[in-house]
Amino acid sequence: MSSAAGLPSYQKSHSAVLAGTSSLQKGQASFWTLFPAALTASVGYWATLSLNIPDFTRYARSQRSQMLGQALGLPLTMTAFAFIGVAVTSATVIIYGEAIADPVQLIQRFDSRLVILFAMIVIFVAQISTNMAANVVSPSNDFSNLNPKRISYVTGGLITAVIGILMMPWQLMSSMGAYIFTWLIGYSGLMGAIGGILICDYWVIRRRRIEIAELYKADGIYSYGSGFNLRAIAALALAIAPVVPGFLRAATTPGGQLADPNPFDTVYTYAWFVTFVIAFTLYYFLMSGLKPKKADAR
Repeated sequence: MSSAAGLPSYQKSHSAVLAGTSSLQKGQASFWTLFPAALTASVGYWATLSLNIPDFTRYARSQRSQMLGQALGLPLTMTAFAFIGVAVTSATVIIYGEAIADPVQLIQRFDSRLVILFAMIVIFVAQISTNMAANVVSPSNDFSNLNPKRISYVTGGLITAVIGILMMPWQLMSSMGAYIFTWLIGYSGLMGAIGGILICDYWVIRRRRIEIAELYKADGIYSYGSGFNLRAIAALALAIAPVVPGFLRAATTPGGQLADPNPFDTVYTYAWFVTFVIAFTLYYFLMSGLKPKKADAR
């Protein structure tokens, strides 16, 4: 997710854009039919990285170094990836008469064994260096934190790999419509709600102050009730609720695109934005009535 899919995802996404452009040219769809969904899908694509970036930035030597690293590393490289995806996929339309977004399928069109070998090595290195880091580090930490004594970081990574296979990602990305309207927009609703709660808690409720030691105390200021912040859970559930009907309709519709969208489908199209605003607002009001604990001087 995040930059995890790297060049392949950008090429696949652009293929969908090309299909949408074709529909616009033929008068089959209006700009505002496609743009909101594409925008939400793009935000959802990046929302994963925005939520799990602390798994990497916590190793930075200073706030300045992590800001500099992200400013130089993300916009420049991902702009380059986007350009390559757009340029290469567009070129396949001219050369082969169809948009080929999957690099593996494109490689199969080459005749030179040397070119094919080089391309496969590049894809292999990209998968190991980018996809593994972006997609495995965060869930590995999460699973390990559930029971650190029994689940190591490596075991957490293996659990992640098994779940990743069981999710059958090849099915999720088999259709551009399903990939965008069901997968990307679908999980963007969850990412938006989580992001809204985290941002509200850190920037507004706690005013950018975190007591690190308290995070590791069973009875610390972040313990809440038996280790669960029920207010945050309630805000999460209520924020997601409005987009669930639209998600179910999209998930049960071949290609994910609905010919006769209802109000719930329209709300779902803006899933990340809707859940972010609702979760942020609800969490703020739910937490405003809670008197925060003060850290012990232990």
